[in-house]
Amino acid sequence: MAHAYTPGLRVSEKTVVRKERRLPIKGEVVVAKGDHVTSDSVVARTHLPGNVQLVNVASKLGLPPEDLPSVMQKKDGDPIEKGEALAVTQGFFGFFKSKVLSPCEGTVESISTVTGQVILREPPTPIEINAYIDGEVVEILPEEGVVVEAVGTFIQGIFGVGGERTGEIAVVVDGPGQPLDESLITDEHKGKIIIGGSHVTWDGLQKATEVGAHGIVVGGFDDPDLKRLLGKDLGVAITGHEDLATALILTEGFGEMTMAHGTFDLLRSCEGRKASINGATQIRAGVIRPEIVIPIEGATAADVQDGEGSTTGLEIGSLIRAIREPHFGSLGKVTELPNELQKMESESMVRVLMVEFENGEQALLPRANVEMIEE
Repeated sequence: MAHAYTPGLRVSEKTVVRKERRLPIKGEVVVAKGDHVTSDSVVARTHLPGNVQLVNVASKLGLPPEDLPSVMQKKDGDPIEKGEALAVTQGFFGFFKSKVLSPCEGTVESISTVTGQVILREPPTPIEINAYIDGEVVEILPEEGVVVEAVGTFIQGIFGVGGERTGEIAVVVDGPGQPLDESLITDEHKGKIIIGGSHVTWDGLQKATEVGAHGIVVGGFDDPDLKRLLGKDLGVAITGHEDLATALILTEGFGEMTMAHGTFDLLRSCEGRKASINGATQIRAGVIRPEIVIPIEGATAADVQDGEGSTTGLEIGSLIRAIREPHFGSLGKVTELPNELQKMESESMVRVLMVEFENGEQALLPRANVEMIEE
């Protein structure tokens, strides 16, 4: 029997997490296979070529291009400082000399006697990538990067902003339905990953940023506040590159939405442990979910039982979230999975399921209108 595609969020207490850490261009891998690394360990580095600046020296000095070598103070490959003389004319009897100064620090890359231009290359930009998670290097990607493996708790969110951060888990609410406001955040949360409940207020987010919290994980956030935070409408672009001091991960969606009890209880059980989070999100093709990774110290892949943390198909008892109105955001469990296609109000024939929501209400929903929470 064919299966309807059901998107899912992973919420695993213990699973094997593998992260590929790759340079944007070829460079040098500085660790070896089998090395144990921490989240901030540099695993590979390279240099991005500096920007090019063109200086029309011949034109500035009023010389024909073929005379350029006679006035140059530097040759190909020479380093040069910003403001240093690039070319100087002889003048008359040592007087009335004309100079062209370098507009930047860098290297003389080319001197053209055809165009009269000098090409300057600014200093390269060093690029380093870290391990992101505490774990073991299990694979080397020659000249490109590594694969780091860890065993730990792994939780995916619905949406996030802000890139990679690390910090200790700090739960500041009493339950998954409690809002996270500024009164719950103190200077003690500097460098922490703050766990809230139903949503975070604008003032709460601002307070977290002020005290230096590295991240917030919460059920929801108001859409107008997101635009206020980013200074623009988000559109459909991938997130994760925003210049934000505090990353934000939503586990349920927009608005005031109680965090799933299983997710909240799992995060609360990890309080005080080091976590790596990433708010990067892509909704369309090539879906990327924001994530929380909490390595278990001393655990290895051999400690994960067969099937533990693995993905299974939709079945009776599966925990799901409705992702369409009128039940959008509601959590429930699958009670029936009819084999037959059924006609909906739209007159379309679709595969359906019966779900019982947390409030006891039952509903027949298209399988495409739910998202499975993979526990």
